[in-house]
Amino acid sequence: QVELVESGGGLVQAGGSLRLSCAASGRTFSSYAMAWIRQAPGKEREFVAGVNWSGQSTYYVDSVKGRFTISRDNAKNTVYLQMNSLKPEDTAVYYCARDRVPYREVNVGVIDHDYWGQGTQVTVSS
Repeated sequence: QVELVESGGGLVQAGGSLRLSCAASGRTFSSYAMAWIRQAPGKEREFVAGVNWSGQSTYYVDSVKGRFTISRDNAKNTVYLQMNSLKPEDTAVYYCARDRVPYREVNVGVIDHDYWGQGTQVTVSS
């Protein structure tokens, strides 16, 4: 069983920054791509960013490119999302999720992830 625990969310003004962390339990963290997925009120879940198992490949939705950076530390079983220049439209619950298939390149969808965290709220005020 794998547990993912997010932290780092909060309330920030537009233009500000936040750093989300997702700590994973278990010994297989380094074998799987990880993703950050968000859900705003009344909207569908949206893939935000992903990193492959080694950390060498990253992917972003167009709306966050140049502002968000995903990274991972396999020694600490942790994936991060550095969010800069935040906008009100970034307001959402942010989830980290593990790809279902080991050693696959990043899964840029919102399905086929087998473990999810509980989510952390990010609120950006204008």
